[in-house]
Amino acid sequence: MKLEVLERDHFYHIYNRGINSENIFLSDDNKSYFLKLLSKHLDGKIEVFAYCLMDNHFHFLIKLVDDEKAVTQAFSNFFNSYAKAFNKQNNRTGSLFEKHFKRIKIQDENYVRNIIQYIHLNPKHHLNIDYKTYKFSSFQSIISTNQTKLARTEVLSYFDNIDNFIICHNFKNDFLTEKFTFE
Repeated sequence: MKLEVLERDHFYHIYNRGINSENIFLSDDNKSYFLKLLSKHLDGKIEVFAYCLMDNHFHFLIKLVDDEKAVTQAFSNFFNSYAKAFNKQNNRTGSLFEKHFKRIKIQDENYVRNIIQYIHLNPKHHLNIDYKTYKFSSFQSIISTNQTKLARTEVLSYFDNIDNFIICHNFKNDFLTEKFTFE
């Protein structure tokens, strides 16, 4: 499978999971460190619109602000750095992630809105945890007034305002909950 080439000024849904679906985060400290490395390697190269870290996978919605080669190399350095630290901490060897991180180019505004909601609702649909209070998602940072590196203003512009952002998430959550309860 040929990987999508990253291009400046475009949105991408970036995601991956642990090899054999194994956990890539064993603690909150692992998740915090992962986000710290993201910032270290990719600040100034991408804008982060949404993220969610689950135990065995992660999702980001990003927009490239630097050229493709610089961002691709920065992602490689980021993931390799995390994998080495994780392996050392857990006395393990070998690959941590599936082969390459997945990337889907997003060109449609509706898709941007939907993927933001999808990313934020991950805790609900994978662990039945309230997405509104999940610590390792960008949802709380988007609705707060605290300083953030996230592209909060731009995210909210896709929903018109913060109230509509919250309403859309609640509606999508209710819809998806009903949709997935058929057994």
